[in-house]
Parts: sequence; C-alpha cells; structure tokens
Amino acid sequence: MKPAAITWHPNAPKPLALVLGTNEIASAVASKLSDARFAVVMCHDAFPPVIRRGMAFHDVLFGEHRELAGVVAVRADAVADIARIHREGDRIAVTEMHLTDIIAFRYPAVIVDARMQKHLTTPDLRGVAGIAVGIGPRFAVGLNCDVAIETHPCATGTVVSHGTTQLADGKARSLGDAGRERFVYSDHEGVWHTPVDIGTRVYKGLQLGSLGGTPVFAPLDGALRGIVRDGSRVSANVKLLEIDPRGRHASWSGIDERGHAIATSTVAAVTSMMQNDRKAGRVSAHV
Repeated sequence: MKPAAITWHPNAPKPLALVLGTNEIASAVASKLSDARFAVVMCHDAFPPVIRRGMAFHDVLFGEHRELAGVVAVRADAVADIARIHREGDRIAVTEMHLTDIIAFRYPAVIVDARMQKHLTTPDLRGVAGIAVGIGPRFAVGLNCDVAIETHPCATGTVVSHGTTQLADGKARSLGDAGRERFVYSDHEGVWHTPVDIGTRVYKGLQLGSLGGTPVFAPLDGALRGIVRDGSRVSANVKLLEIDPRGRHASWSGIDERGHAIATSTVAAVTSMMQNDRKAGRVSAHV
C-alpha cells in the first residue's frame, strides 16, 4: 500500500526531501517519500559501507540500474542533473554532491538522516530543512531532530515525538536461526576486494573476498544477502558481508519488512507534521 500523498496546489513544485545515506533503510524511505509526492535526493555517505545493495539504490552511483517498489533512481553529478531527474517524473536523484550544494539550490522541506551511524555523534540538522527526521540510535527530539524513528528490534518503526531513540546494544535481530554470527566484520582498515555477487549460494569456510590482502571467509551456509562493493575502502569494525541462512526463503532484494515499517512510519510522521503546519499557516516554510 502506498502512503497517502500530501495534496499541493497543482502548480506548486513537489516539496524537496533530502535523505542522507544510500543503504537499504535510506532507500526504503526514499522510495516511500517519492510515492508520497516528494522530490527526493539521496546523499551518499561513505560510512558505514553499504552491504545490502540489492535492497538499496546505492549502486546507482556506479552506473547500475536500480528500481525499488516501482521507483527508479538516477545518478546526479550536478544541480542541473537533479532538476532534470525531477522533471522526468517520479524518479529519485542519488548523488555524491555535498549537502550544502543541494541546499543552496533549493530549501528542503524535509531532511532524513538514515545513515545508520550507530556509534557516532549525531549532528543537529534542524536548521537545514523544514523538518529534520532522525532514524536509528542517538537521536533526541528537540536537540538534533524534530521527530525520530526507532530501528531497535523491539520497537522497529515506532515514531518518537518526545525523548530519545534507543541506543544500539550490539545485538543483531534474528534471521532464521542466526543473529550476529551471520555477519563478518572488518578487523582492520583496508581496501576490500570480492568476486562474489549478492544472492550467491555460499558455504561455511568459502573465501568470499579479502581485506587488505587478508582472506575473509563465509561464517555459515546460506545465500549472500549483502556484501561491500568490490574496491571499496573500509574502516575497522564495520560489516563486510551478511549471510541469509533461510534456504529457499532467503531474500536479498527489494524492500524487506523492517525497511517497510521504518519507511512507512517516516512518511506518516512527516506528512502529519506538514499537514499540521499547513493548518497553522506555516506551509510557506516547507515548499
């Protein structure tokens, strides 16, 4: 089901939504915002590296076609590209441009921090856009965002309008019978190389790549659900890959249940706040 769209004057431009991150959560949010009639720009951040690339728009940055839930994303290298992409219809622009360049082009109605930087200091983006949304840990409403969305397994998709989101506890949600053990983490900084594609059937002990020349092996049997793109430089203590152990029920593409819940809640919170502002006569700040 598509989220309800905000009704704007037919001659008014779609409100601009900036989504920070190109991971699977950021991509699900971007797709749902596009469905809700926002003009969406996704801004790439190198940390942490994206592993669930079959569920994300990330690889558009490398010239690959990506479509999620009927929404197509296109790479943008300049402001003119963003304008052209948005004129072409319901398409998302994905860029490596600096945030300030985009804001100088057009004031955003919404900015969504979906980078999932669980252990870093979270910047206050409330002055950057009409509404600032934080997704995941370390967000505090009224301090660094206007509204936040929980990603913790026990409260995924909960809208936080007061207080803070839960901190990351280092526990991975279960997928099949596997938790944290289905991931491989980098133990040092280096350049990652792999010849293996997402979706490949792999077996425990199979070498899936190398980090700075050090071999990296599959931790268990299953399908490769996610893996850092070949040639990427990664830092220590980040996820390099993920195995889905669920056999024929394994999945590695599209928007999953978690992404759908977070994205749906994000769009619902944003549209509610914007509609309330319209009723209060403050809509001019958001278009």
